[in-house]
Amino acid sequence: MGNRLTQIATRTGDDGTTGLADNTRLDKFDDRIQTMGEVDELNSHIGVLLCETLPQDVRDLLVEIQHQLFNLSSCIAMPGYEALKPEAVLSLDQALEHHNATLPRLMEFILPGGNRPAALAHVCRTVARRAERHLVRLNRQHPQAPVLGQYLNRLSDLMFVLARVLNRADGGDDVYWRSERMLRQSTDPNA
Repeated sequence: MGNRLTQIATRTGDDGTTGLADNTRLDKFDDRIQTMGEVDELNSHIGVLLCETLPQDVRDLLVEIQHQLFNLSSCIAMPGYEALKPEAVLSLDQALEHHNATLPRLMEFILPGGNRPAALAHVCRTVARRAERHLVRLNRQHPQAPVLGQYLNRLSDLMFVLARVLNRADGGDDVYWRSERMLRQSTDPNA
């Protein structure tokens, strides 16, 4: 791989195409390329989140997720390649269970915000959902391994939970949506 990356500006994409790992050239707007781009953007947002002060277990988890997202992208770039294993989804399930167990029951929708790390986790959540939607679209024409969609789906759930965890890491709380029900309860505790 090192020799492959010695020349970054190849100019081969100047015609509006990009190459897959098997040297197939596709339009840059092709569903496969769009999906890979969404996963790359998600990985980049996680990289920004990793610039923040985080609990060590969350940091370790996010670094592992970055590696798994590279595996996921390689599966898209090389049809038939199986770099993302079902164990990666299981790992997210376990992290979800562990971190969600530390949180109070959610009584209302929350807004994406709070402290900066939590807000960045919410951005990661939304980008994961977008990547998942692109993968579903790609799947309609070019079926992908089910583990890819499972991973992105679980990851977006985990990022939601991690946002809640990160809001509490410095003694804060979620930012709750002021629904009509909550407004009634704030003026009438019996409502």
